[in-house]
Amino acid sequence: MKTIRVVAAVIARRDENGRKQIFATARGYGDFKGGWEFPGGKIEEGESPQEALVREIKEELNANIQVGELIQTVEYDYPNFHLSMDCFWCELESEQLELKEHEDAKWLSKNELDSVDWLPADITLVDEIRKQI
Repeated sequence: MKTIRVVAAVIARRDENGRKQIFATARGYGDFKGGWEFPGGKIEEGESPQEALVREIKEELNANIQVGELIQTVEYDYPNFHLSMDCFWCELESEQLELKEHEDAKWLSKNELDSVDWLPADITLVDEIRKQI
């Protein structure tokens, strides 16, 4: 089975009451269109995971981020491929975002994490995020 290596940005911020919020996006294309995920994408040859994440967020959201600690690497078998996804805590350098590849996006509090239909590989990550925020 083919393995695809990707990175995901768990972009966090604090709301006006100081509660942590996490940024989620709805896929705008492909087999998983409409499913919710953390933004990111494939690691290109010669890139570190962190470099790939900075590039992907610039391409997908027209935003600059600071990449923080690795949360976990999710290993998930989809029917046609194996996904290996390095997931990092990230912060936006500016609140300005532009959805270039996604059909929707939301800032979710800890209590709202289950309010969207996460893609299968992202569910494991959501469980880990819930423990950390």
